[in-house]
Amino acid sequence: MKIQVPATSANLGPGFDSCGIALAKYLVIEVIEPQATWEIIHHLGDEIPNDESNLLIQTALQVAPNIMPHQLRMISDIPLTRGLGSSSSVIVAGIELANRLANLNLSDEEKLKIATKIEGHPDNVAPAIFGDFVVACYDEEKDEVLSVKHYFPECDIIAYIPNTELLTKESRQVLPKTFNYQEAVKASAIANVMIGAVINGNLALAGQLMERDLFHEKYRAKLVPHLGKIRQICQQNQAFGCFLSGAGPTVLILAPKDCSEKIMLQLSLIDSHAQVEQVCIDREGVQVF
Repeated sequence: MKIQVPATSANLGPGFDSCGIALAKYLVIEVIEPQATWEIIHHLGDEIPNDESNLLIQTALQVAPNIMPHQLRMISDIPLTRGLGSSSSVIVAGIELANRLANLNLSDEEKLKIATKIEGHPDNVAPAIFGDFVVACYDEEKDEVLSVKHYFPECDIIAYIPNTELLTKESRQVLPKTFNYQEAVKASAIANVMIGAVINGNLALAGQLMERDLFHEKYRAKLVPHLGKIRQICQQNQAFGCFLSGAGPTVLILAPKDCSEKIMLQLSLIDSHAQVEQVCIDREGVQVF
């Protein structure tokens, strides 16, 4: 059995902690065989545990404490701590692992609720489960997660992935503890129109609004100095828009197909150590083979 979970990009600018898209970069977990203790075979670096302390196993045991240990193989092309949902993909894979090994028959909505409680918000885990473009919210008082999946319009998506890590915790520490009411209304209105534009397939308008976020990007700008340079390149080359992927430091650029090559060439000149690549929307979310 193989469990495949896509990478994700959260926020899309103003859709803070609620909007996300699934991307065709994957974490794959292969279930090899039962054994006395948990063992994960991987080549992701010494800092990633290969035993029961791994987030994958911790998540699975949180969902189904009595599942039998197995030998697993973990393969991933999702960069760690780059704002592409690497930890969320592991959480979703852990839930699916428990679901299959314990025969829980969880619905996607139940998986989303579990994943959101573990992650704290649904912006990454929702598209990792459902695929495509998802808008979701977590109501703690009612203990429910509400979500809507919609088709994300076709366009070229370019990822600028720096060769530096940025932990979500560090990136969240620069955000304000409170928000002015008038400013919150304005920020929410921008997000609402951005979502409407995506649903209407109007990427030109959506891209403009993705760059007008008031919730987080201006506070995180000092941690991602390349964002301003990328935004300038996008504006000079008729891109639809760009936004910080999750907590960063990755930036995603939405562009018409005939503009991508020139944009990618200019992006590659910012930092020779950064990775510049095209990515596609994953439409399916988590899958089991």
